[in-house]
Amino acid sequence: MAVHRAGLPLKKNKFRSVQIISAFCLALTFPAANAWKIVDVEQKIVGNSSVLGGTVIPYKEVVLNAQMPGRVTLISGHEGDSFRKNALLVSLDDDDLQAKRQAVLSRIYGADSALKNARAQYNRELWSPASRDSTRQATGMGMPSMFDSMFTRNFATMFDAGEPGLNRQTDLIAQGTGMNQAYAGFLEAQAGLAELDAKIRDTKSLAPFDGVITDKLVEVGDTVQPGQPLLKFAHIKYLRVKVDVPVRLVKNLKLKQMLPVRLDGSDADVMARVSRIYPVADSSRHTVKIKLDLPTNVVAGPGMYARVKIPTAESGQTPSTPVVPESAIIRRGSLPSVFIVNDEGVAEMRIIRTGARTDKGMIVISSGLSGNERIIDNPPPGIVSGWRPSQPR
Repeated sequence: MAVHRAGLPLKKNKFRSVQIISAFCLALTFPAANAWKIVDVEQKIVGNSSVLGGTVIPYKEVVLNAQMPGRVTLISGHEGDSFRKNALLVSLDDDDLQAKRQAVLSRIYGADSALKNARAQYNRELWSPASRDSTRQATGMGMPSMFDSMFTRNFATMFDAGEPGLNRQTDLIAQGTGMNQAYAGFLEAQAGLAELDAKIRDTKSLAPFDGVITDKLVEVGDTVQPGQPLLKFAHIKYLRVKVDVPVRLVKNLKLKQMLPVRLDGSDADVMARVSRIYPVADSSRHTVKIKLDLPTNVVAGPGMYARVKIPTAESGQTPSTPVVPESAIIRRGSLPSVFIVNDEGVAEMRIIRTGARTDKGMIVISSGLSGNERIIDNPPPGIVSGWRPSQPR
C-alpha cells in the first residue's frame, strides 16, 4: 500500500507537468501568430544598382489569327519546327470560294465578249456611218443611191428637213456609251475576281519571317471563326529580356547602354544592350517597360527568368532605397504586396516589386513604396484592405 500511495502522486505530477509545458508552448505560439505591429518604412543605402526580375522573350513574335471562317485542313508543323519566310503554316477549307471564283470567271468571259462587240459597233459607226434617217436608205440601183447622196440630203439640209452631221454625232455617242458600259461591266467582273482571290489568300496563313512555331492553338479538323488565334510564331535566333523598371530609375538608362544580366541557372553575368525604352509608364504599377538585346552566343530560351542590374543613381550619387522587413511581405499570388496604414488609420494593400535581400531580414523595395509610409509587419492571417488595426478582427 505504501508503494501504491507513493506512485500515485508521481503519475499526477507527470500529467501536470505535461499540461504546463503544453500551455507554455501555446502561450509562445499564439502571441507570435498575432504579434503584428506598425513600423515605418526605412531608407537605406544598398549600393549603386538594383536587381530587377525580367523575362526572356523572342526578338519578334506574332499570333496568326483566322481571317475567314472555315475548317482547318492543314497545319504544316508542330511546336519547335522552323520555317522560312512566306512558308505555308495553316490552311483553311476554300471549296466554296473556289466555286464562286469559277462563276466570276464566267462573268468576266461574258463581259469581255460584250466589250469586244461594243468596240466593233463603235468602229463601224466611226468609219461607215449608218443613219436612221430615211434619206440614208439606199433605194434602187447605184444611180438612185448616188442621187440621194448628192442631191436629196443636201436639199433636205437646206430646207431644215434633216441634219446628217448631228445624226452621225448622235450615233457615235450612242455606240461609245454602249462600249463604255460594256467596259464597266468587264471591270466590275474583274473586281469581283480580285475580291475572291483576296478571300482565298486569307484562308492561308504564311510565315511573316524566318522563325519557329512556339504554340499550336488549333488542330486539323477544327472549325474556326474570323479573329480566332491559330498559332504563335516567333523569331528566336535573337533573344531579348523584357523588364519593368520603376519610374525613378528610368532616368539612369539610355539606348545602347550595356547592363549586366544573369539568366536563371547561370552563375555568371552577361552584358545586354538596351534596345528599347517605352515612352509611357504603367499607371497602376508605376513602371516603364524596357527591352535588352542578349548576345547571340547565349544559351537561353523564351520564358526564362532573368535578373537585370539597373543603376540606381547617376555618377557621384548614392541614393537611399526603401527597405521593409521580410515578415511584412505577403505573397498570395504572383506579385508580392504589403499593407500600409493610411492617414485615416485604415489598412490598404500595396503591390510592390522586391529587390535584393539585405542584412537583418530586410528586403529592398524596387517600386511600390516611396519610403514615407507606415506598414504592418507580420500582418495577421486573413487581413484585407479596410481593416483597422485598432479594431478586433
